[in-house]
Amino acid sequence: MAELAGEAGITVRTLRFYRERKLIPPPRRDGRIAWYNDHHLARLRTIAALLERGHTLGGIAELFAAFECGRDVGELLGLAGAGITVPWSEETAIRLSPEDLADRFAGEVTPENLTAALDIGYLALDGDEIVHVSRRLLEASTALVRSGVPLAAVLAAGRQVRTHANAMAETFTDLIRDHVPEEAREALRPFAKAVVEAEFTMAMDRRARTQETPDRNSGGSPSQTQPADGAGREGAGRGGPWQGA
Repeated sequence: MAELAGEAGITVRTLRFYRERKLIPPPRRDGRIAWYNDHHLARLRTIAALLERGHTLGGIAELFAAFECGRDVGELLGLAGAGITVPWSEETAIRLSPEDLADRFAGEVTPENLTAALDIGYLALDGDEIVHVSRRLLEASTALVRSGVPLAAVLAAGRQVRTHANAMAETFTDLIRDHVPEEAREALRPFAKAVVEAEFTMAMDRRARTQETPDRNSGGSPSQTQPADGAGREGAGRGGPWQGA
């Protein structure tokens, strides 16, 4: 115990206190000898890092409890049973320490947000590390939070997006399963992705055109600033700001 405390830069008394608060897992027992390992040292260093960032011991205990209730990361698209066995996702999972997560989302790493991220499937646990399902989703979430969007709102939006993504996946898999021979399905992947991207970017353009802004409201009538859905949608060579082509 003294050796572990020395490695972690704390006193034996503090180590005992952490153990009593169940902030570290119990050691392996061999008779009267208690064996600690690198897992315990990593947990102690995580506690120290979180304390430095202003977390309380009670809050840290809640964070650990939330992590330990995590589920395995599921597939974003439910393709089972459609005859499409090769994964469609090209996402790269990212491994993070609790300190990394606290740095990315300063002041937003609460038990409620962690529970939501685990429930959606964005986060999972692997030993002392946290695994995020997607580098791109993680970077997008980080950018939104740093732009002023609360993490709770980002996660709520993520849950909605997941629901719509699952519905789109169901539409495509039903279509492909019902009408396309299995040997020809692989070639349709790029077209399925292209349809989703095209529809989303056009929907964003429609939404942008029908959203009033203070600048637009300062001059012109609603009929001038809010064209009806579909008006000018496919104007000659005039794509909206969200269209990629």
